[in-house]
Amino acid sequence: MTSRVALVTGGSRGIGLAIATKLAQAGHRVAVTYNSTPPAQAEDVGLLAVQADVTNVNQLDAAFSTVEEQLGPVEILVANAGITRDNLVLRMSDDDFTSVIETNLTGTYRASKRAIKNMMRGRWGRIIFISSVVGLGGQAGQANYAASKSGLIGLGRSLAKEFASRNVTVNIVAPGPIETDMLAALNEDQHAQILDLVPLGRIGQPDEIAAAVTFLSSEDAGFITGAVLPVDGGLSMG
Repeated sequence: MTSRVALVTGGSRGIGLAIATKLAQAGHRVAVTYNSTPPAQAEDVGLLAVQADVTNVNQLDAAFSTVEEQLGPVEILVANAGITRDNLVLRMSDDDFTSVIETNLTGTYRASKRAIKNMMRGRWGRIIFISSVVGLGGQAGQANYAASKSGLIGLGRSLAKEFASRNVTVNIVAPGPIETDMLAALNEDQHAQILDLVPLGRIGQPDEIAAAVTFLSSEDAGFITGAVLPVDGGLSMG
C-alpha cells in the first residue's frame, strides 16, 4: 500500500478520532485538526494534531501549511468537523442556523478548496465528507443540521464532477446512530426509539464509520466517486 498524507478535520474525539486512528493503522501519515482540545492519545497513535477552527480561514490555511511542512501535501482529506445547535425552527435563532451552516458546510468547502490544488498537481486525491442520515431524511428540531449535511451531498457530487479528470474522487459517508458523546447524552426512552428504527437493532460504532472511510481513501476505491454511503444499520431504507 502507498502511504499517503491524510488530514481529518474535527479529529479530536468520536468519529473523527476513530477515522484518524484507522488511517494511521493503515500506514498513512495522519494529521487531525482540533478546535480547543487536542486528542490525548495523538502521540500514541502517531497523529499530528494542529489547532484550527474551520470557520476561520487564516487558522485553516495555517493548519494546512503546518501539515505540508511536517508531513507533505494533503492527499486524503476527511471533512468531519461539525457542530449542532438543535431547536425547533420557530425557536431557532438566526445565529443557531448560520453557525451550523458555517461550520458543517462552509468549513468543508474551505478545507476542500485548500486541499484540492495539491491533489490536482499530484493527479491523485481522495476527499470524503462525513454527512448524516439526517441529511437524507430530515429531522424535527435539526433543520440547521439537516440542511448542512444535505448540502454536503450536493457539494461533494459537484466537486466529484469538477475534478474527476484529475483522478480526485469525492465521496460522502452518511452515518446513522453511532456510539458517541452526543448519543450518550440521550435518555433510555430516546435510545429505545432510535433502536426501533434501525433494522439491525443496534447502535453503530465509530470504528465502523472509520472502516468505510479507510476503504474510500484507498487505491481499491479508485472507481468510486460521487457516492453517498449510508453506514446506518439500514435506517435510511425507510
